[in-house]
Amino acid sequence: MPRRSATMLAATLTLIALLCVSVLLKVPYSEMSPGPTYNTLGTQDTDGKPVISISGHQTYPTSGHLNMTTVQVTGAKYEPSLVSAVVGWLRSDVLVVPHDNLYPQGQTDQQAQQQNAEEFANSEDSAKTAALSQLGIPFGTEVVVQSVIAGGPSEGKLHAGDQIVAIDGTLVTQKDQVAKLVSKHKPGETVKFTVVPHGKDSPNPSAADESTVPVVTAKAPDEDRAIVGITPGVTHTFPFQIDIGLQDVGGPSAGLMFSLGIIDKLTPTDLTGGKFVAGTGTMDDDGSVGPIGGIAMKLIAARDKGAQYFFTPADNCTQAAKATPDGLQLIKVEKLSDALDALTQIRAGKTDNLPSCSK
Repeated sequence: MPRRSATMLAATLTLIALLCVSVLLKVPYSEMSPGPTYNTLGTQDTDGKPVISISGHQTYPTSGHLNMTTVQVTGAKYEPSLVSAVVGWLRSDVLVVPHDNLYPQGQTDQQAQQQNAEEFANSEDSAKTAALSQLGIPFGTEVVVQSVIAGGPSEGKLHAGDQIVAIDGTLVTQKDQVAKLVSKHKPGETVKFTVVPHGKDSPNPSAADESTVPVVTAKAPDEDRAIVGITPGVTHTFPFQIDIGLQDVGGPSAGLMFSLGIIDKLTPTDLTGGKFVAGTGTMDDDGSVGPIGGIAMKLIAARDKGAQYFFTPADNCTQAAKATPDGLQLIKVEKLSDALDALTQIRAGKTDNLPSCSK
């Protein structure tokens, strides 16, 4: 065989081998893409029920959109090939990130879903708290399960958002009581929690709503004391019912849009003036808006749905400005009141001077 032909054959075979390797070689990455958006003023796609429903207090008609946005992520077991990862890097509607960014320390799909549910429950409470604080409506507090440690004694028994009424028959009114009452036991002994499961809470829960949950304690990793593997927290009791009914949505990033949706329903002013506004951002009890992940994918999702304006957490502004779809105006927000001020300008058609994001 002539030397030139042999060289070409060797090069071809090498290329084929490299292509095969790139297709078969798995790389430790995950993918994020635009997810569904939900109008907090509207209804759920699955059953037609309101995303936010309020009973026990006067509500008012709304119009337009205040859409929360989501991202879709690949599962914990997803292992893309090198070719798939490169294709994702080249696409504008896919974000390829290291696997550990989404599933740290070998986290499973089940553990990720539990964490997202816990964050969503906390986000709901903060959204309600910030909204009612903005409106000057008083509310109370209660002790709850803030989070459950994966693999701990309480996993599958207690859940984020469960109200802790009593421990071993002792009423619980402060979150510091939880550790003190649990530590009265030795590792291996059973603690009896009286709880109102998350989802059954109401302004005035009754004994019929309560259930007793026995949890066998474990030994703390750092010292010889009993633990049950939960983090207690404080949530709030509201003078009327506010239900956020989205299914299969997790994480804390919808807090801002939930607060705005609640305020719109509780006030006679039509906040959007019929405009299509979307956004994202965590919400603290005091009305502070925090950053989120996947901002570029959420911008695409919002614009594809028809949004004209997008509330963007200040800490996400630089990244968002580099990935803004045509026709979508970013509005920088640091507090709930910033978003309400911006909506006043949007209703009036005076949007040229709204706080924006820059690269």
